[in-house]
Amino acid sequence: MMDRRSAIFFALSSLFFGGTFVAAKAGLEYFPPLLFVALRFDVAAVLLLGYVLVTSSRAELLPTTRGDLLGIAATGILVIGLANALLFVGQQYATSAVGAIVFSLNPILTPVFAAVLLSNERVSARGAVGMGLGLVGVAFVVSPDPAALFAGDALGRAILFAGAVSAAVGAVFIRRAQPTLSSTVRIAWGLPLAAALSHGLSWSAGESFGSIVWTLEALVALAYVSVFAGVFAYIAYFALLDETGPIRANLVFYVVPAVSTVGGWALLGESIAPLAILGFLTIFAGFAVLGSESIDVRSLAPTSVHRSSDGSTAVADEPRGYRSD
Repeated sequence: MMDRRSAIFFALSSLFFGGTFVAAKAGLEYFPPLLFVALRFDVAAVLLLGYVLVTSSRAELLPTTRGDLLGIAATGILVIGLANALLFVGQQYATSAVGAIVFSLNPILTPVFAAVLLSNERVSARGAVGMGLGLVGVAFVVSPDPAALFAGDALGRAILFAGAVSAAVGAVFIRRAQPTLSSTVRIAWGLPLAAALSHGLSWSAGESFGSIVWTLEALVALAYVSVFAGVFAYIAYFALLDETGPIRANLVFYVVPAVSTVGGWALLGESIAPLAILGFLTIFAGFAVLGSESIDVRSLAPTSVHRSSDGSTAVADEPRGYRSD
């Protein structure tokens, strides 16, 4: 079960990543998708690099092991750069409901890759049930039209799925690399890689700065995805990844659609369907099942005391809690 520190990182990651979809929906009215992603990482990279340069020593900043270099590459290229580029592009070809469903496969994909690449990351039967409930809850929250889910442009779904795969593989590779750099410093190195990758993809796609429409709403959207969904969200997420491992950390992607649905209702005037409320409760049930994996139910039973013939007492089979992780 997550401790308080991990729970805070989980909540912040879910909140800031959930807001990304609301800000992206607003910002994509004014920015080409890949250029929007690139500018987002430009701003985030400058801010975070400035922060770590001021707060970290030279020894804390410089990668010293092969694991550090692999961790930086996986962070910048797979988890941040490629995953976000594919997500923003895929949303151009598919509905937001389909996008949420496909990208929420991340927690399902992560254990698959972890089972292959990591020897100490496995999912129990109870964990699988909890994750399955979470996925069902996501489907309820976004309330997809079955006709829209299985029809339409297959390219959009393929791009979104590739983004989910990139994020899942990257998270597992970071765990496997065992970098010695702090997660914040690793992100500071990774963000320029993500920005360079996104600019290259934007240039290849023929996007230009001349197509940007600069308005106050555009600036607010860019500020949010750069600072809150960029710097703060990634600091919280990668700290969570280091604390709990990729399987538990990527459960944030079950909560993100719920946060984005509430955010769309509060900020954009979007309605929340009654089925979405059932989805919130189902996601909660899934996390309850996952959380119960770390509790020995027998420890909740009263302790039995036996009295022997000589008048002494003894505790019989006193249960103890255990941690499965």
